[in-house]
Amino acid sequence: MIVVDFSGRILLLERADTGGWGLPGGFMDPGESLEETARREVMEEVGLEVDELRLMNVFSGPEQYYQYPNKDRVFNVTAAYTATVRDWSHLKQDPSEVSAAKLFAPGDFPADLIAPEVPILEHYSRFVSASR
Repeated sequence: MIVVDFSGRILLLERADTGGWGLPGGFMDPGESLEETARREVMEEVGLEVDELRLMNVFSGPEQYYQYPNKDRVFNVTAAYTATVRDWSHLKQDPSEVSAAKLFAPGDFPADLIAPEVPILEHYSRFVSASR
């Protein structure tokens, strides 16, 4: 999920399991739709309810490779949605998943982004430019 505020800042989370910064999201539960997964993950990780979801793109391939600290390796297939949050007052990170939650201006991201998030955020920059 690319969750933005009304000024266009993007919510990034410092992951408790890896220490790197990334977007809210996670794996689907059996029987869930992609949209249900996106909404659930944002709610679980930071307690926020997102507005209308907009499918931005689906990402797969070598750029989506990731090795977890426990040495598990995955090639993610990521359906990236964008959404705006109107009410940030309920922002409360789940400490088992998130060490920190912060809004960043596009292009002003932390250096330690989780690698599979980089092409998603780069695509978002192009996506926003094309939408204007």
